This record gives sequence, structure tokens and C-alpha cells, in this order.
Amino acid sequence: MQIIPVIDLKDGLVVHAAGGDRSRYQPVHLNSSICDSSEISQVVTSLLTLYPFPKFYIADLDAITGQGNHDEAIDNLFSQSPNKEFWLDKGSSYQALAATNRGINCKPVIGTESQRLPVSLKNTDLILSLDFKYNQVLGHPGWLESPELWPKTIVVMTLDLVGSNKGPDFAKLSRLCKDHPDKHFVAAGGVRDVNDLMRLKTIGITAVLLASALHNGSIDAAMLEKF
Repeated sequence: MQIIPVIDLKDGLVVHAAGGDRSRYQPVHLNSSICDSSEISQVVTSLLTLYPFPKFYIADLDAITGQGNHDEAIDNLFSQSPNKEFWLDKGSSYQALAATNRGINCKPVIGTESQRLPVSLKNTDLILSLDFKYNQVLGHPGWLESPELWPKTIVVMTLDLVGSNKGPDFAKLSRLCKDHPDKHFVAAGGVRDVNDLMRLKTIGITAVLLASALHNGSIDAAMLEKF
């Protein structure tokens, strides 16, 4: 099972996401035990000092909410880290992504909260993020009701659990893994410690997005080595 650190960008800085209320997100270094800056390249360096992660997940929250973007900083990061893979959610539609050239080390994410209508991603290399908040799917409900549209890799993003220290939505994740054994599900939101990681691995989760547990030290390098 892969561990993928999350970089949430807002107002030019990496922020600490908690509870899905983006208006209250604070610079990540204020609550981090591993970095003393919230500048994107320095946060990535701090994470790589902790562990040599091969992949990162980036959410450009300004782009997702239509309040600008961090394109320059993200492109610089891609250039500086050509051997890393970056999953990028910037609220883009499938149509916009189809018309855009992307870096070789970038895999775009289609988040349901940003889409008007479902489209088939079955034969693409894109990543789908099924976005939930308070147990309700965000975006058109057809995304959840039409698994025939899904690509191979699906993030299950539970926004109200992000940074909550309440644990993942194991019931939902287990049900999805059982019902769709041909898909690779990625858990996002609520992971507290290595026990949560072990349980996710047991139910069939192939990767986990992490931020808070890395920054607060509850999951350290020795624990990451187990995965």
C-alpha cells in the first residue's frame, strides 16, 4: 500500500486542511513538527527528508474554488522533481484537461465536486476523486451511481474527516473495495496512526493520502517503512 503526502495550496502557501472548511485553513508550518515554512518547495523537501515518497498529491484550492491558481509554483515543482509523480487536482473539467498539455510527471485528478455532469473516464489515465462531505457525494450523483464511467484509480475523499483525527470512513471504503475489486481505491481523510493504515490495507485499499498524521508526527519514518 502506497503512502502519498498531500500538498494543499491556498493563497500562495501550503495549508493545513481540516474539516473541509477552506476559509479557515492555516499555513501548514504553524502545526507541523517537520517543517518551519509553508512555501511549497520547502514543504516538499521536508517531507522527502522524512521519507523518500515517490508520489505527491497536490490540491490547488484557489483553482478549485475559482479564486486564482498556483500554476507557476506547481510547474516549478514539477521541473525541480522530474523523478517524482504528482497527482494534481485544480478543479479542471475533463474537457479542459483533454485540451491541455501536461508534464510527463503529472497525473490530473478529476474531482466530482468540480464537475457538472459525469463523463466516461474508463479508458483514460486520469484519476477520479469521489468527493464526499457529511456522507453526501459532492457534485453530480451520477458519478457514484455509474461505476462503468470510473477509471482504474479512484480517490475516496471524505472532506469532513480531513484533519479531523476521527479515523477514515472504513464502512464506505470497505464497501467500495468489496463491490469493485477491479478498481484501485485510495483513502483520503481521517487517518490517525499506523493502526488505521493497517486496517485500510486489510480491507484492500491500495494507497492512502496523508497530511496531518505526517506533520504532527503520529506516523513517522519507521512506520512508513512498513508499507
